[in-house]
Amino acid sequence: MTAVPKDARTRAAGRARRLRAEPLVLLGPGLLYLLAFLLVPLALVLSYTIFKRGRFGGIVHEATGDNFTRAADPLYLDVLLTSVKLATVTTLLALAIGYPTAYVIARLPARWKTPALVAVVLPFWTNFLIRTYAWIVLLNSEGLVNSALTDLGVIDRPLGLLYTDGAIVTGLLYAYLPLMILPLYSAIERLDPQLAEASANLGAGPARTFLSVTLPLTLPGVLTGCVFVFVPSLGNFVIPELLGGGRTIMVGNLVRDQFLKARDWPFGSVLALSIVAVLIALLTVQAWAARRFSGEGDHA
Repeated sequence: MTAVPKDARTRAAGRARRLRAEPLVLLGPGLLYLLAFLLVPLALVLSYTIFKRGRFGGIVHEATGDNFTRAADPLYLDVLLTSVKLATVTTLLALAIGYPTAYVIARLPARWKTPALVAVVLPFWTNFLIRTYAWIVLLNSEGLVNSALTDLGVIDRPLGLLYTDGAIVTGLLYAYLPLMILPLYSAIERLDPQLAEASANLGAGPARTFLSVTLPLTLPGVLTGCVFVFVPSLGNFVIPELLGGGRTIMVGNLVRDQFLKARDWPFGSVLALSIVAVLIALLTVQAWAARRFSGEGDHA
């Protein structure tokens, strides 16, 4: 057996070290960004939860559990339930609109897919506040919607469309609908068309094919889109303030008010972490479901 020269072993060991170091070098900037702007602020917010509020705001470093007890007050639980309800309605509507839209885009000829996707993300190129104020122009008593309905003779007097829960849901749906369409499009685009053809050859109709083939295989995209819509809808405070007129308080409004108005940072931190906990739970469910369905697909 021929011995390997020492310098060859040294070069091989050097190459192995470089190969191991390359992922760290590539991941380094992203990891530093997450550490500086996500983990450190999150750790600070977590540490605030166990302290008391100062007399004039800020933090008094005296340990207490009152912040968690206060968060369980029925008043704040009602705000949380209202937020969950509106976010859930928004998510379901986004799914009902987004799935057919994504399906149609995925089945378009190749030359039309890019323009269609650009049209989907086009609202993101406009400032978020401008888009929200545009809905005020559309929905107020003298707005375009009421004016059009009056001119058509559908209504005799303006409808109270603005400053309602419906206006909040409309604004949230418009703001986050692209976040539902894009992952659904990605999931549907990856489907093998031969699976639908095989289903049809076996005698299944379009509805049966959709329920038995298309929907199960695109379920990870459905779950991803639902998470992408539900979480920002739950924490949004701009749309409830502008389109809801401040009449409906959501968790995002409550967190903002605790930090900026009441200056109760410890209690605001508890509320903020409740949203983070919901996010972690949803991402965990989404990741589990994606692994489960991917495993079933691989097994089949």
